[in-house]
Amino acid sequence: MISLDEAVTARLESHGERFEVLVEPDAALAMKRGEFDGELEDVIAAEDVFENASRGDRPPEDALEEVFGTTDPLEIIPEVVDRGEIQITAEQRKEMQERKYRDLVNRITRNAVNPQMDDAPHPPDRIESALEQADFKVDPMEPVENQVDDALDALRPVIPIRFDTVKVAAQLPADYAGSGQAQVREFGDLEREEWQPDGSWVGVVEFPAGMQNDFYDLVNEVSSGEAETRILKDEDDLDTR
Repeated sequence: MISLDEAVTARLESHGERFEVLVEPDAALAMKRGEFDGELEDVIAAEDVFENASRGDRPPEDALEEVFGTTDPLEIIPEVVDRGEIQITAEQRKEMQERKYRDLVNRITRNAVNPQMDDAPHPPDRIESALEQADFKVDPMEPVENQVDDALDALRPVIPIRFDTVKVAAQLPADYAGSGQAQVREFGDLEREEWQPDGSWVGVVEFPAGMQNDFYDLVNEVSSGEAETRILKDEDDLDTR
């Protein structure tokens, strides 16, 4: 279950009665859209149904039976979420918007490149500045993944931007290959790998193009700066430079 600090109220009014449950807003909204596939305990802050959640008042059991055909909170809570309204205060709405804004900037930064600068990644502050210039507003009630395309459409008139992936071949010298390759291969999707006769390791990793700098930092860290990398244009080319 979630903490009470994270919870908001979902409210259903029916048959002259009010029913409230305490839920995590994003998960409850996903449940309302039919997009939630997790466990109910990931949505709720209490296994209880209230008449007034702020006071802790509970509705009469006969009212629960009349409206829901049961008094079991675990059966009633999904119905309240589905049929009722998610009550979000102005402060909670602002917090959700700020959190989703940060998530949106992070997603774009990780995946986007500048096609006019040899597909170099855009730094986060450039994305934030462009979103502000485009007057793009994050909807706190919508999943971030549903807003990425709209954000890109807003950004394109402001900055050159494209979502892309990149394949990079990294060669780790023998002294670092044993421990270093385990971290490099987990960075993205390991397409191929080869152990060389000299004990060095070469791997081809595909990952979001905006994460190139993070990848090079990792490779340098695990090899004390002695690794070699190369962006692959030809899928059959495993040579590094």
